[in-house]
Amino acid sequence: MDSLSQSPIPRYIQLATMFRRRIETGQWKVGEQIPTVDALAAETGVARATLRQALGMLEKEEMIERLRAKGTFVRRRPRDQMWLTMETNFAGLLRAREGATIAILADRSGESPVNFPHSIGTPAARYRHLRRLHSRDGQAFLLADVFVDERLMDRITEEDIRAKTALKLVADLPGVEITDAQQTLTIGSADIEAAEHLRLPLNAPVALVQRTAVDREGFIILVADGIYRGDLVRLDMKLR
Repeated sequence: MDSLSQSPIPRYIQLATMFRRRIETGQWKVGEQIPTVDALAAETGVARATLRQALGMLEKEEMIERLRAKGTFVRRRPRDQMWLTMETNFAGLLRAREGATIAILADRSGESPVNFPHSIGTPAARYRHLRRLHSRDGQAFLLADVFVDERLMDRITEEDIRAKTALKLVADLPGVEITDAQQTLTIGSADIEAAEHLRLPLNAPVALVQRTAVDREGFIILVADGIYRGDLVRLDMKLR
């Protein structure tokens, strides 16, 4: 498997992702025995120790179990309720995820984004920086840095900060009209900070989402950078 050696993501994480996908799709069915480490080594061309690391990840997630003298069996499929549909329209981005909770990790005034991801609008003079961790059923799924135009913050309540999506924080404000907005999604790998907060291995796949919103005066009133667990994100797009 040449693609495994070409990626900067560690091989055991790539393998764990591939095996997780086999369980999710039913290629490895619940209750059935999966191939032996020797068979997987022959298939993938990867060292047995690396394969054991990958299978160990799935065992920690309780998706497989190893039975002494019998082999390794699929215990369950990934929890369907944890799938997060990545919205691709404005209305969808305003909806809060059912059952999700938001913890505030940092709240600082006078901080601007390191960079503005989209070539729209004019930066505001000052921003309020909110770092938020989104979870559901005890599982963190999103680490987000949200920058809101400081002029708007006196109208945003603490309850809003702990309940609303980033875009909804500004879209709900009376007198504020969003005339331009853009979203970009890229695939990356978890750095040390993201791995710690999202409980992921270092360099595990993540979805990086950047959003920008501009008001009718042409100012950038919102910049949001989100890091989603890559194993939980699903992008659905209606084609017709």
